[in-house]
Amino acid sequence: MTSKQRTDLIERFIRTHKYADLRILATRFDSSLSTVRRALDQLEAKGVVRRHHGGASLVETDVVAQEYDFIARNLRFPDEKFAIASLVAKEVHPGMTVILDGGSTSYAVARLLVDKRLQVITNSLPVASLFSDVGSVETIVTGGTIYNRLGVALGPMCEEAFGQVHADLAVLGGAGITESGIWNHNALIVAAQRKMIAAAERSVFALDNSKFGRKALNLTTPFDPRFTIVTNTQPPPAVTKAIRDAKSRLVLTKK
Repeated sequence: MTSKQRTDLIERFIRTHKYADLRILATRFDSSLSTVRRALDQLEAKGVVRRHHGGASLVETDVVAQEYDFIARNLRFPDEKFAIASLVAKEVHPGMTVILDGGSTSYAVARLLVDKRLQVITNSLPVASLFSDVGSVETIVTGGTIYNRLGVALGPMCEEAFGQVHADLAVLGGAGITESGIWNHNALIVAAQRKMIAAAERSVFALDNSKFGRKALNLTTPFDPRFTIVTNTQPPPAVTKAIRDAKSRLVLTKK
């Protein structure tokens, strides 16, 4: 197989699957990791893929499609996400049992928790992978149907798993926040998040200001006294009022 043939096959694979792990590509195309890396470098130079640690994802031009692409979401607003994640991580104390959802900001939080002694329950494949080599964190992964582009397990088995556990804290994201509450695009994500909220004593929602005023397919939940909303700037007045009226807590990275 020539180098061009191998690169063409790798491109076809990523266009079909949207995401590819480096080791999976190496095994599938009987190549070394360095050979696969060179092929991905060529595809990135062509603008076909975006490289990241451990693999590559298809560059999406469809904004709606990017809402369902974990890698694309994880690369958006990195400074804001880190600032929000840092505040959320301060809510997590050693010895806690913590639920982490499949959101990209929740993953940013997870990266700040690797040195804490915790029990983590998650339906996120990236979060589970992150903690897989961390001795201080006991990781419980729910069952469910895997949705690769979302990076999560969802469906009845996932919901049943969250219905059988108890956590001190749930860390969740969302696609939008209005005076009605927190919204999300996917009905399966919403169903899982509702189970997470019910299983936890408190819930922290990590939402950057790009989510302000945005509605999505489903209202995940109205505001609740057990909720903390962490964001990077002051929400619109109507949203701020709704949060305060519900006795939810609002925490800002920028005062």
